[in-house]
Amino acid sequence: MRIALAQINAVVGDLPGNLDLILAAVAEARKQGADLLLTPELALTGYPPEDLLLRPSFLDECRKAIGRLIDEVDGITLVVGHPHASGEERFNCATVIRDGHLLGRYEKMLLPNDEVFDEVRYFTPGAQPLVFEQNGTQIGIVICEDAWDVDPASAAREDGAELLLVLNASPFHLNKQATRLEVLGQRVEETQIPVVYVNMVGGQDELVFDGHSFALNREGKLVAQLPAFEPALQVIEFKHGDLQPTAVVPAPAEEASVWGALVTGVRDYIGKNGFPGILLGLSGGIDSAVVLAIACDALGADKVHAVMMPSRYTADISVNDSREMIQRLGCKYSEIEIWPMYEAFMGGLAPEFAGLKEDTTEENLQSRIRGTLLMALSNKSGKLVLTTGNKSEMTTGYATLYGDMAGGFAVLKDVAKTLVYRLARWRNTVSEVIPERIITRPPSAELRPDQKDQDSLPPYEILDAILQMYVEDNLSKADIVARGFETADVERVVKLLKINEYKRRQAPVGPRVTNRAFGKDWRMPITHRFTL
Repeated sequence: MRIALAQINAVVGDLPGNLDLILAAVAEARKQGADLLLTPELALTGYPPEDLLLRPSFLDECRKAIGRLIDEVDGITLVVGHPHASGEERFNCATVIRDGHLLGRYEKMLLPNDEVFDEVRYFTPGAQPLVFEQNGTQIGIVICEDAWDVDPASAAREDGAELLLVLNASPFHLNKQATRLEVLGQRVEETQIPVVYVNMVGGQDELVFDGHSFALNREGKLVAQLPAFEPALQVIEFKHGDLQPTAVVPAPAEEASVWGALVTGVRDYIGKNGFPGILLGLSGGIDSAVVLAIACDALGADKVHAVMMPSRYTADISVNDSREMIQRLGCKYSEIEIWPMYEAFMGGLAPEFAGLKEDTTEENLQSRIRGTLLMALSNKSGKLVLTTGNKSEMTTGYATLYGDMAGGFAVLKDVAKTLVYRLARWRNTVSEVIPERIITRPPSAELRPDQKDQDSLPPYEILDAILQMYVEDNLSKADIVARGFETADVERVVKLLKINEYKRRQAPVGPRVTNRAFGKDWRMPITHRFTL
């Protein structure tokens, strides 16, 4: 038996487009001599369809699309993921289709309701395994979360399954593939049957699906692995009761995987939402340089417009480094001096500010002028503004609301400052697009004379470590101090995190690359008094 794995880039709600992707995969799999084609979880609708699932008309169109697949698919068995309505209940399903017949329908048993998932809101859990026959082999099906627990796979095995197919829409975060392989290896060990695992690929709002579909033989050995962050189809042979070795595409290194996720997130957010290109503010600093490189890698330099907006505090080397990077990348570039606009604002505000000392108000005004200019250019061109703030800034509030937070997609929202530097170094090993001085200069917002980020923050190595432990690992302040961090640093970072929640609530979405981003999986109340 020959099994085709199709990791497709579905668009949420585009039923005709997704149906075409599935039918194209059917044709290619059949051309390659496959007996069976496996598609990802909810391949028909894209993942996650969220409240579209609450619309009866959406579910009715899904039913019609499955009917079309039943009518059109022949010469191969198709396992397709889709939602299914039965009365008042909705199920996350995998349907088996062959030669005009529906052979069976599996309903997902375990509905995740943590991290970025809220399937309990939409679906009723299934209760029965599904095992069907293909070429003399008994095949069981589970869907995504079902594979993270022993019971659904064991139920399929008890019903006679000799091979397990797993449909997935498993979003990327750092080291996720290693975890998948470990968990599915446990299922193989428990059931003593091989596993074929197919995953979605592509960006969907803040989620990025990395593909990386794979197969494990009866010994739990990796015998196939598809590439990360790109659509692919691969055929695996099952004979003598086991999956046979085929191409194993190596997993990218950590920085390469994050870069791939960010590029995919940008490309699909822009492409799937129909924007003609990208705008961003270029400062001569590390964050905007990395965002610019990601944007050009995602769309090509011809669709990227970088705007340098210097003030009297902008160092000459910032302008020069920005110009050099533009020469290396070849994208459109503009310079707009903001100081005359700043003076006009300050003149208008002078009566209100009389007798008051300068503070962050004047700094934020510069940032907001820049945000206004970028949004004006966006309105005229239709291009989307990418913001350049990183996760460390989002944690501490060192990003200006309606200033450098103004835009439509926050590329580095889940990327800590220390990781930003690692990404810059990694990208320059591919081709040196970021001038070395941008990487080595001490970071500065350049909103007042001789300003440095570390004037008012702990060193980024300390800040980011505290961020990871408190935000991503859910440790308490006391736990972090017990690990050797200064109490004052921990108290300051956590206080800044708490008081700036209202800013994060107004930030644009951005791609998730850690196990806990400031998005779907961060639902902290703005108003609260818990301090531990």
